[in-house]
Amino acid sequence: MRELKDYNIQFVGLKEGKHQFDYTIDNKFFEAFNYDEFTSSSIKVSLHFVKKSTLFELNFITEGTVEVPCDVSNELYHQEMDSEMSLVVKFGPEFNDDNEEILILPHEAYEFNVAQFIYEMIVLAVPNKRVHPKVLDGTMESEALNKLKELEIKKEKTVATTDPRWDKLKNLITEKKT
Repeated sequence: MRELKDYNIQFVGLKEGKHQFDYTIDNKFFEAFNYDEFTSSSIKVSLHFVKKSTLFELNFITEGTVEVPCDVSNELYHQEMDSEMSLVVKFGPEFNDDNEEILILPHEAYEFNVAQFIYEMIVLAVPNKRVHPKVLDGTMESEALNKLKELEIKKEKTVATTDPRWDKLKNLITEKKT
């Protein structure tokens, strides 16, 4: 995790008030987490950090794109993303990150790393089902889509005919009501 030391925030020397941290995320960042679902990535992360006497307020904002394969056609495309996440950092007897919106650091801490929060925010911002925009608007031409259209089950229009025995049973129900 040596490559993630750029994401350490040493809060001991910071004055109370607002601070801004900016990060540029690419695939090297995700390699540190052994995450390889993005072919390429170009993401800007802005961290608005507010230091107060007893706690910190963090607001992460991401904008950018990740290149991912389409789940339908397997063609690569750039998935736009923009997300926002807030985090409150408090102090306590021991480290605790059970709550996703509140991080508790031990009283003796002097810095903490925000890389894990950035990673989770970006990965969760990408949709579970990734569909190329050209597939959605119908302009995509690919071998996979052509094969899917070829294998598509064709619905035949049939005249709805019923078995006369069922018609007799239906008559029994209506006769009983009268």
